[in-house]
Amino acid sequence: MGPPLVLNSSTVNKRAYEQKHKTIKCLSYREPKNVTSVSEFFLVGFSDDQELQPLLFGLFLSVYLVAIFGNLLIILVVSCDSHLHTPMYFFLSNLSLVDIGFISTTVPKMIVDIQTQNRVISYVGCLTQMYFFVHFACMDDMLLTVMAYDRFVAICHPLHYSVIMSPRLCGFLVLASFLIGLLDSQLHNLIVLQLTCFKDVDISNIFCGPSQFLSLACSDTLSNNIAIYIFGAIFGFLPFSGISFSYYKIISSIRRVPSTGGKYKAFSTCGTHLSVVCLFYGTGFGIYFGSAFSPSLWKDVVSSIMCTTVTPMLNPFIYSLRNRDIKNALQRTMSNISYYLPCLFVISHS
Repeated sequence: MGPPLVLNSSTVNKRAYEQKHKTIKCLSYREPKNVTSVSEFFLVGFSDDQELQPLLFGLFLSVYLVAIFGNLLIILVVSCDSHLHTPMYFFLSNLSLVDIGFISTTVPKMIVDIQTQNRVISYVGCLTQMYFFVHFACMDDMLLTVMAYDRFVAICHPLHYSVIMSPRLCGFLVLASFLIGLLDSQLHNLIVLQLTCFKDVDISNIFCGPSQFLSLACSDTLSNNIAIYIFGAIFGFLPFSGISFSYYKIISSIRRVPSTGGKYKAFSTCGTHLSVVCLFYGTGFGIYFGSAFSPSLWKDVVSSIMCTTVTPMLNPFIYSLRNRDIKNALQRTMSNISYYLPCLFVISHS
């Protein structure tokens, strides 16, 4: 007799799920038969190793809390410090708000799945998660483009900066980013809703995304794949091209500055934004286009974790550690809190 088969709780849950919901086999296009669509999917997740589950739970919970706290702190500092009431930091506070929504779309579900060892997600829940993921990712993309334009105006047209970047224009740009994100997510959902049946229920990732839906579809998805990647080009490469053009003009303008100190001071305001852009696009393109050119479960999961957790967590640290204005504002905010907190404590106990 061979060695006994050892099943962990995740495998048992999956086996039970597959017994309850039989995997739908794709029929030939010539067979005039009705196919019933699935109502639930199974997220493959990061690892089935039971010894790693407590470590993964603590790790992702810590990352989530750090990301939420860091981005809320950026919003609080920008709101409370009058020195930061400028277009640049107005866009930064909105970026932090979007990052909170972005990481909250995927990580809480992942933490609950690790804790309960149940990775089943409903079809409606999958569509909802994909909708908000695409929406917040597109908003992140558009806000980074707007921030690049803000730096372009500040460095290349400094005398007209306050006139061009008026409060009305800043509000319009943020609203436009929100509406474009809604349009992008709605278009992705409309494409996925055209799929009537699926050949499998296993989603080889930690969350539901457009490429995962298309890879499971029974029908010919060539046109849908083309549409998805066209949207990726429009909402990804076009903003990236705008950012690249802005930095081309910025670098050209900085090269004309005679002094080395002036060049450093001019480009120092762009360093933090450029770091965030590289981090966002590097992970974003990896998760969006990686499965199409080099499909790999491990690569998909790692790039998804980098995009959905690491990027929103690191953004506040990048801005707070490399930006002198944010560091000074943080010190002033912390000193004010430490000054007023004892007073509030005394009042509450008097």
